[in-house]
Amino acid sequence: MSLIRFESLPLEESVLQGIRDASFDHCTPIQSKTLPLTLAGKDVAGQAQTGTGKTAAFLITAFNHLLTHAAPKQAKSFVGPRCIIIAPTRELAMQIERDAILLGSNCGLRTVCIYGGVDYEKQKQKILAGLDILIATPGRLIDYYKQKFFSLKSIQVLVIDEADRMFDMGFIQDLRYILRRMTPYDERLSMLFSATLNFRVLELCYEHMNNPEKIAIEPEKAVVDKIAQSLYHVGLHEKFSLLLGLLKREEGKKVIIFCNTKAWAEKLEFKLRHNGYVASQISGDLHQNKRTKVLEQFKNSEINVLIATDVASRGLHVDDITHVINYDLPQDAEDYVHRIGRTARAGAEGKAITLCCENFAAHLENVEEYLKQKIPVVWPEEELFLTEKPGGEPPRRKPKPRPGNSRPSGNSSSRPKGRGGRPPSRRPR
Repeated sequence: MSLIRFESLPLEESVLQGIRDASFDHCTPIQSKTLPLTLAGKDVAGQAQTGTGKTAAFLITAFNHLLTHAAPKQAKSFVGPRCIIIAPTRELAMQIERDAILLGSNCGLRTVCIYGGVDYEKQKQKILAGLDILIATPGRLIDYYKQKFFSLKSIQVLVIDEADRMFDMGFIQDLRYILRRMTPYDERLSMLFSATLNFRVLELCYEHMNNPEKIAIEPEKAVVDKIAQSLYHVGLHEKFSLLLGLLKREEGKKVIIFCNTKAWAEKLEFKLRHNGYVASQISGDLHQNKRTKVLEQFKNSEINVLIATDVASRGLHVDDITHVINYDLPQDAEDYVHRIGRTARAGAEGKAITLCCENFAAHLENVEEYLKQKIPVVWPEEELFLTEKPGGEPPRRKPKPRPGNSRPSGNSSSRPKGRGGRPPSRRPR
């Protein structure tokens, strides 16, 4: 934490009350550098890793700005948010909404969060009922905008969170579409946050922001010091046995296991449950209601092992995650950082364990080059490999027959008949 206290900043009393309700006292480094600028009306492009308090920084700014500036005049027949916060994933958008409800509970501002995968009509009605702050993912935002459910000409505050992830997920064209239809850059307060301020992100800043002030928090450190990293070289055939041994030895309170594919996430869920663990998985095509339920169960400790693909490596904010296990070494170096960043949040300590098998060992060099350090290698003892219970393989799914491609079986009774009920001759005439 920095030496700057929230009470010393020029904030409205209702905003300060929300900060007290959240038990915040001193600013984090990103907050101490951001808030004096944004509260003075200056645009900011901030580089900070997840878990550094950037969400609170832009929410506090947004609340204070809306309370101290008059709302623009709007046509009575048209709804328009005064603040828009754009996030790349549903999980991140939902987390921002939860933080906004806590910090802004005394401000009297109405917040609506929209994202894909849930009731379309219900979210539409929330917008039409009137709002001040709109939190959205790009796809659903554009969908509603094109149907003229709201206007973007009343935006006084713009926030783009996880900007680098927008590029990675292919949302940049959608983002540019939204920004070009918004209030001019010199008539609004804009804030952009990203894990990296690379050339692509900075180009976006220069095009759609008003000469933003660049802020970087420990850019040379990819991960926080309180994450104890370790790496095990293991053959693919022994990987699950080692995982069982590590889970038993570590006895983690809350554990996230990352896989590179949905198929392995589902397989691990079955195998871990078969071996007595309370585990569930989330992946990209899991229905949103199911994903939300699983995440709530994990937060409430109803399950203590969450298996995930990289859909959960960003935007997932769960307290007290003690261990992150990379069952598969990620193919993207930045994904490694975001995965292990789920632990050791808010000053806590955590462990990040990686299992490196022959399938993904080629990516280790890129990861360590990005980290600017070697991950400490641990050679497992023989007793760490536990034998799994028999029958732990999930049943194979039968492939669905493709319409129009059904073929007769090899049984002669199903083959077309010639004269006399006999199969026709296959000899050439």
